Amino acid sequence: MTTIQVSNVSHQFANREYVLNDISLSVKEGSIYGFLGPNGAGKTTTLRLILGLLKKQKGEIEIFGKPFEANRLDILARLGSLIESPSLYGHLSATENLKVWQRVYQSPESRIPEVLQLVGLGHTGSKKAGQFSLGMKQRLGIAVALLHSPSLLILDEPTNGLDPSGIVEMRELLRTLNQNEGITIIISSHLLAEIEKLVTDVGIIHKGKMLFESSLADLMKRQQQASVIYFDTDNNTGALQLLQERNMAARIVKDRLEVDNLAKPGIAQINRALVEHSIEVYGIQTYANDLESIFMNLTSN
Repeated sequence: MTTIQVSNVSHQFANREYVLNDISLSVKEGSIYGFLGPNGAGKTTTLRLILGLLKKQKGEIEIFGKPFEANRLDILARLGSLIESPSLYGHLSATENLKVWQRVYQSPESRIPEVLQLVGLGHTGSKKAGQFSLGMKQRLGIAVALLHSPSLLILDEPTNGLDPSGIVEMRELLRTLNQNEGITIIISSHLLAEIEKLVTDVGIIHKGKMLFESSLADLMKRQQQASVIYFDTDNNTGALQLLQERNMAARIVKDRLEVDNLAKPGIAQINRALVEHSIEVYGIQTYANDLESIFMNLTSN
């Protein structure tokens, strides 16, 4: 089942160029969808349109299988969000902050200690939110978004500004929410290495256009298919001729011998054959087309 379906959506501000140009994306139920793109690509605008914070101009948006505009209140009751920085009261504790929102959402008061424990803030006691670290503030913002037990969580750059330990804590929290609580998550980010460790699906947007969308499993297949090995030798021409005589896909790229898709035994065999033919091998380097390289290839000029 599809939780979010964005179809042919375009958007512009005033008389400027379109910030979104006929984009479509699909977020499956139970997935963690990584929404990637450079600054200004259109990520935040897309998320704001999904949440109804911006009025849709062109295209269709469905959430939980229903058109958003016709079912706005029902849909918003089932989703939580954190767009940019969380809105917190610095002079109140975590519990006191949640009590404010608990009244807004009309959630049971017993839900407050549950979500604090869930996001790892159950120990903060009377400490004021203004004294929290940035990572703690982000987790408190997510706690607010979880108060009404949503089945969908929409997060815009939740790891922005966090130190390495805070990023790891956020990643583990989101994985727990997805796996243990069954929450579908869409998360925008520019931290590609972290996204690759977390998500099940990936979408890449650039200059208001969707360039790429697939499951992470499909991405891994592309990575394996695109793997290459580089050999630094003292005689690349002779090495190339030797490999071509053995029907191997090889070529010379930037003064290095490039060979497609080899398992470790194949690498060892080539190295041995080159040495046996008096070709010195100075170095061997493997390269896989991972999420970061796909991102850079797609968004470069």
